[in-house]
Amino acid sequence: INLKGVNIMSLELRNVSMKVDGQTYIYNTNLTLKKGTMNVLLGRTLSGKTTLMRIMAGLDVPTSGHIFWEGKDVTGMRVQDRKIAMVYQQFINYPSMSVYDNIATPLRIMKKDEAFIDQEVRKTAKLMRLDNILDRKPLELSGGQQQRCALARSLVKGSGLVLLDEPLANLDYKLREELREEIPKMFEESGAIFVYATTEPEEALLLGGNVATLWEGNITQFDETAKVYHNPNNAITAKVFSNPAMNFLDIKKEGAFIYYGKNEKVEATDVLEKLEDGNYLAGFRPNHLELTKHSDNSIKFSAHLDVTEITGSETFLHMHHDDDNWIGLVHGVHDLEYNSKLSVYLDTRHIFIFATDGDLIHTASYVQER
Repeated sequence: INLKGVNIMSLELRNVSMKVDGQTYIYNTNLTLKKGTMNVLLGRTLSGKTTLMRIMAGLDVPTSGHIFWEGKDVTGMRVQDRKIAMVYQQFINYPSMSVYDNIATPLRIMKKDEAFIDQEVRKTAKLMRLDNILDRKPLELSGGQQQRCALARSLVKGSGLVLLDEPLANLDYKLREELREEIPKMFEESGAIFVYATTEPEEALLLGGNVATLWEGNITQFDETAKVYHNPNNAITAKVFSNPAMNFLDIKKEGAFIYYGKNEKVEATDVLEKLEDGNYLAGFRPNHLELTKHSDNSIKFSAHLDVTEITGSETFLHMHHDDDNWIGLVHGVHDLEYNSKLSVYLDTRHIFIFATDGDLIHTASYVQER
């Protein structure tokens, strides 16, 4: 095995793939995660997040490729022999034990002495804000405290790799928001590699660090989270990293005009003016569609409203423009009539331009101005 280029302070997946009964779950993947980083796996259900985590943990052996940990090839090494911890959305605590004993369990299995155990349990409990409830049983705790207890038990082992598979999915909204903010701060001091799987783009943005976007077993992009969000390298990444998903429109540049829909056209201005003649895919996020014109750069679209969802402070507009289904996210409460004609506006500075094969050609200029 060629070890050239392996970062000894990292977890590296080199040419890793996974097939089960002839079905491909993970396509050829190369990924390097450095120590002390938070790394989010972002993708829809069945995109390959859990499979990738199980390969990292050693629970599954890849069909092809190798896994290196701190420069050592650990492909095929038993999970028991690796310094890893994994926390699932169904968090597990021992109900008959106190919080202290729950956290101490891994160290006792490792046969550490009691003085060391006490020191590490209290240090980890303080990090997780559990130090004042160490004598309580899990059933006496709130959902957020129970999850922090499960996380503390994973961290206390001194694991170099901590895998979090949608750990907040079963908590209520308020607790999820609280822990999303706390988790990066909690893990800053540990120096471990953290891998956090989620289906929610907002969660990835809040956690920060790096993000790998997954689509049908492929990692479509891996970089700093903000960079991927503002500069998706293809239409699939843009679709994954947008909630609701990014809207798309086939367009054609011909001379001084942009043609779209059924014989609609608009003068090519701003970024559209700079395009060479040809066919493209325009992408724009739901929150950039507006019900009133706010800019001289705005394009007007005539759409039909399918349904509205009012959240209180915002309204989701589900609509169709010719054969394209779009979602708009507008501020305020808008009680609009079903199947009514709707005029929506889009500032051209918010448009991403992709080639017809999906590759990014131009990032929205409002991002470049920031």
